[in-house]
Amino acid sequence: MNQPALQDSPFLSAFRGSFTSALRWHQLDALWVVLRARAGDGWYLYAVGELPPAAPADAAAVERFIDEIDALLRSEHDEDFCGIVYADDLHDPAFIKIYDPNNLGVVCGYSDNPPLPGWVVSKLPPIDLPAAQPAPANRRRWWRRLFG
Repeated sequence: MNQPALQDSPFLSAFRGSFTSALRWHQLDALWVVLRARAGDGWYLYAVGELPPAAPADAAAVERFIDEIDALLRSEHDEDFCGIVYADDLHDPAFIKIYDPNNLGVVCGYSDNPPLPGWVVSKLPPIDLPAAQPAPANRRRWWRRLFG
């Protein structure tokens, strides 16, 4: 897939859309309840940095993912709040971003180069997010200086 096709992707448009944080752990629990109830609805489970999945996960894989990611977040994000899981709609999600507790950078607030999430749960087929992110301007200038 070439770069212009990546930029026009419905997945990338949704990725750049509006999201709400599951700020408190009880909000994350409620999000998991909704996702479990819809586990067989064709969710793509994407570990950013790996090849995007070609097909949605089955219900058992979604349930297992919820169990495992919840355990990982609670053990590695040692805070009294969650705040690293975002959904396009906490009550009727179609797109969920989960940030890696060990690679947070500037997740909330403003940043010219926010970190990518560690995982995405989406109703849309994912694209290779790292390939869709533009290189920082200083790196593009360096590359152009090196190779014209």
